[in-house]
Amino acid sequence: MFVKNCWYVAGWSHEIPKDGFLARTIVNVPLLFWRDNDDNVVVLEDRCCHRGAPLSMGRKEGECIRCMYHGLLFDKNGQCVGAPAQERIPPQAKVRTYPIVERHRWLWVWMGDPTLADESLIWDTQWLDHPEWRCEPGYLHYDCNYLLIADNLLDFSHLPFVHPTTLGGSPDYAEVKPKVERLEHGVRMTKWVYNTEAPAYSRKFGNYPPDAKVDRWMYYDFMIPGVLLMDTGMTPAGQGAANNMENSIKFRACQAITPETENSTHYFFAQAHDFLIDQPEVTHSIYQSVITAFEEDKNMIMAQQKNLARDSEFKMVPFSIDAALGQFRWLINRMIQKEQSADDQQPAAEAARKLVSGLR
Repeated sequence: MFVKNCWYVAGWSHEIPKDGFLARTIVNVPLLFWRDNDDNVVVLEDRCCHRGAPLSMGRKEGECIRCMYHGLLFDKNGQCVGAPAQERIPPQAKVRTYPIVERHRWLWVWMGDPTLADESLIWDTQWLDHPEWRCEPGYLHYDCNYLLIADNLLDFSHLPFVHPTTLGGSPDYAEVKPKVERLEHGVRMTKWVYNTEAPAYSRKFGNYPPDAKVDRWMYYDFMIPGVLLMDTGMTPAGQGAANNMENSIKFRACQAITPETENSTHYFFAQAHDFLIDQPEVTHSIYQSVITAFEEDKNMIMAQQKNLARDSEFKMVPFSIDAALGQFRWLINRMIQKEQSADDQQPAAEAARKLVSGLR
């Protein structure tokens, strides 16, 4: 089960070819992304209403899509506007459209009730295209449930063990518990680790001595349905930490986990930095380090998924370090239950309206 009434990251802007399509499944729904003549993104269900063929196997004709199975033509509102040998097109011949917003290089799609699609609910990822920050876009595909990835992103204690030569730093980093706060639509974690080792991937950019210690910070919002917004970095140890950020190294991470199916997930990410932004090789080096670390995560999580699949009766034993991921799963379950309750009530409400109308 998935939350539907929320904005999911569906892809990067550059993934939609100028004259082509991006086909991507989100929460079990096949979607087709393309651009109209004004370069606006259009999203249709990637399933012809006639016989269910993928529209992504079709072709663009002006601002319409031609299904290449039986030739039905659909406009950007999903309505069938042409069909060979058909004098009359049934009004129900249409495919569903979805609200879509293109913002800061990400494509946000609303998978639930379109009347509830409020653009103010899209999380702020301005660092993805801010002129004072630089980043490279990243994508990974996981063959596992998205909540296992959420668990990983909400657990700082794994960093020195899964990423000892990349993001992790020294084992003392795992000894400091973050402050965890439940928000209305997510979880916030705050963590400072003082007089610790700098992570290998970013130490070189601070021009610190090889044996220099640093103070590391992490301000971390993880928002429904699975969007991570992180302010992180390090500063030379002993200079007053937050009160003195001279010679600090700063990053703004934007990551999103988007369910494809119950057992597969899209993972979009970027690690923006505000230093040496005139040197593309620095941005690429940071990207390479981050994707190496994320492949380390992926290897562990995929192995975890296989292990869990072997025994449906297995129950995870919670520890205190699981506070944040426990809070997030609670929020997700609560939203799913609310949506299910609303869906259950809707048919009854519709029947009541018809009954009242019939009595008038």
